[in-house]
Amino acid sequence: MAGIVNDPTLKILAYALDGLSTRQKAIANNVANVDTPGYKAERVQFEDQLQAALRQNDSSGGLPLKTTDTRHLGHVAPFEPRGITITTQNNTMRNDGNSVDIDLEMTELAETTVRFQALSQLTGMKISLLKNIIRESR
Repeated sequence: MAGIVNDPTLKILAYALDGLSTRQKAIANNVANVDTPGYKAERVQFEDQLQAALRQNDSSGGLPLKTTDTRHLGHVAPFEPRGITITTQNNTMRNDGNSVDIDLEMTELAETTVRFQALSQLTGMKISLLKNIIRESR
């Protein structure tokens, strides 16, 4: 049961969903402050940390195999991504010092929403698979 709770795929999906959720909040904050003089748009970065964690045990860039026995193919280090980074964009395009580009924000919001929905579906499918495994093992 501990293997199911500590499933590396679910941890990776949870980290990606957290990153996308944080990005959606930052975009919403940017849109809400589109007319605030001096406001600097925020950007959320987590993909580099996610890629580094995925490559940690596998040079091909895929997910590493999980081993439960020393005779298995290799050892998998625990998934330990670093924090989600929020940066402020200082490139001001307007006279009032505000750096929000509403067209860019709406494009990023649409892209983030699609990615979030896809990862949510993948997470649901993974959980359903684990449920079926548990049911079949009884």
